[in-house]
Amino acid sequence: MTDVVLFEEIICNNDKKIGVATLNSPKSLNALSGDMIDLLYPQLQAWHEDKAIAAVMLQGAGEKALCAGGDIVKLYNDMKEADGDFSPSIESYFTREYQLDYLIHTYSKPFIVWGHGIVMGGGLGLMVGASHRVVTESSRIAMPEISIGLYPDVGGTWFLNRMPENCGLFLGLTGASINASDAKYTGMADFYIPSEQKQNLVDTLKAINWGDTTALNHEKLNDAMREIEHLHINAMPPTFVKTNQALINKVTNAGELSEIVDAIISVQVEDKWFNKAQKSLKHGSAISAHLVYQQLIRAEKLTLAQCFRMELSLSVKCGQYGEFQEGVRALLIDKDYQPKWRNSDISSVEPQTIDWFFESKWQNEEHPLAQLGA
Repeated sequence: MTDVVLFEEIICNNDKKIGVATLNSPKSLNALSGDMIDLLYPQLQAWHEDKAIAAVMLQGAGEKALCAGGDIVKLYNDMKEADGDFSPSIESYFTREYQLDYLIHTYSKPFIVWGHGIVMGGGLGLMVGASHRVVTESSRIAMPEISIGLYPDVGGTWFLNRMPENCGLFLGLTGASINASDAKYTGMADFYIPSEQKQNLVDTLKAINWGDTTALNHEKLNDAMREIEHLHINAMPPTFVKTNQALINKVTNAGELSEIVDAIISVQVEDKWFNKAQKSLKHGSAISAHLVYQQLIRAEKLTLAQCFRMELSLSVKCGQYGEFQEGVRALLIDKDYQPKWRNSDISSVEPQTIDWFFESKWQNEEHPLAQLGA
């Protein structure tokens, strides 16, 4: 069997090393499996403690994707087996995934993510917490969970709330796909480097005079990557989000979720990107829309660790409720693209249903992610 994650250590000119991790399941667009997580987490920890490792780089095998999301087909089978009950398997998967995401967010050494191709859902969870996030001409980034009855997890509670002017709410509700320019505008990426320059980037990493001071290593890497980006900045694709920023502000300005959803769906605009976003919201799960709206409101003042703890409880309950299972069935299992959502519209969702989702499954000290910190 082929290893689902490949690990390599590149020796630099001054004998320091770059640890390189490659998600190695190109046929599944490098969907993040539990086995991948179990390999990545201890290796990243080991590299963090290894003084010879100056920086870490994460990439995906093949040319199509860094990572298209979590292994939701496996999650579907777990939900089906649980048949409406709590699933320990789903709790275990999300617990380990969020521990990995949190480790990347809090990694002190430079952490480079090559965000080439599709970066969605669980893939974005791996990318967004890194210190040096690279996007290319083919980067396609999204949190499309509204289409499968889930919500933007993997830290979405944290990073969507930190986007400019309601962009996080709009992207969470619509699952809209964005490009490299949008990723930089919304704060999900740091550098634009064309894919043809990847080897140049690796050679540049090898040539950096890495030291033992983490802060200086970050500065050296920043300077080197800015130099590469500067040569290619004019090749960046046109931005969808910034172009539509005034419209996004307008349609998300209401005080109630139902009014926001109505405004997004009903506004007349000749823009293919915006129209596609409207369609995704219109056909998406009403439960998911409520979860997106509430997660951003309730988490406005939460720490990163608190966001992940809230998400774990939400995700476990999504695995129990049935909406997530139905969404995956329609999109990936039967592929009839006709999910039978529990609610036909936003207004028909009972407030107590959403309250149930946000009631933590665990007491503070019992929480599987209690060790993440304050």
